[in-house]
Amino acid sequence: MRHGLSLICIRWGLALLLGGLSAAATAQAPTGCKVLTASGNPQYPPFIWRNPDNDARLDGAVAELMEWLGREIGVTIELRYVGNWARVQEEMRAGRVDLLAGAFFALSRTEYMDYAIPSLMDTRSVIIQREGATFPYQRWEDLISRKGLTVTNKSFGQAFDRFASESLSLSTVSTLDQALQMLERGRADYIVYEDGPAEAFISRLGLRKLRLLPTALVQEPLYMTISHRSPCNTPELRGALTRAMFKLRQNKLMPGFIERGAQLWKEQERRGL
Repeated sequence: MRHGLSLICIRWGLALLLGGLSAAATAQAPTGCKVLTASGNPQYPPFIWRNPDNDARLDGAVAELMEWLGREIGVTIELRYVGNWARVQEEMRAGRVDLLAGAFFALSRTEYMDYAIPSLMDTRSVIIQREGATFPYQRWEDLISRKGLTVTNKSFGQAFDRFASESLSLSTVSTLDQALQMLERGRADYIVYEDGPAEAFISRLGLRKLRLLPTALVQEPLYMTISHRSPCNTPELRGALTRAMFKLRQNKLMPGFIERGAQLWKEQERRGL
């Protein structure tokens, strides 16, 4: 993973040089690009989720992040629902979505998208079990011989992805709510997912028999990415994104976006949406 991230740093470092570092360049739209299309995992509250009243809209911290980012780099960013997580990545691969807001690093993904550095935030993935059918978990090897679930095309970092491919029985389904309901019905021994979104969906679905284990499976940074096939993927845009990500982290803006996203999710939950 370090080697892969080093290559990313080199490419994005060159982008900074090519794009320029002046404040004036930051405020100008990247050459030839006035509108960017963005999307993300629609089952990832409080970061991002599908609006219950408008099927084409995405709510959450990402919506506020995209408004801020558009102002920073001088373009209009349209945040759209394009399908489940697997479909979002297909659209990125094809270049029909320019920006993906929220992806772990995986070498396979560098075949079709570039990672902006630094990351948006750090995330914590955990094991979810069903009460009455628990098993001890302290390390990855404890999952061997157990039947696991996660969401299609989900990554949990290069190291765990390799371990899961070589050693685990980890099946995938299209959505998180489907995985959670299958676990409650006893059709799997555990689920792997990030803690925040898992807690949010367990609460909304009323699945009282499921619980998150305290020991983290992995803690990984979550990145903004841009499609290789995006017509807007230029050195100027990569440089602008890099500068914006540094400002985002330096000014500690993501916690506020996340807090307001969580409030909106709870408000929609109270309204029964």
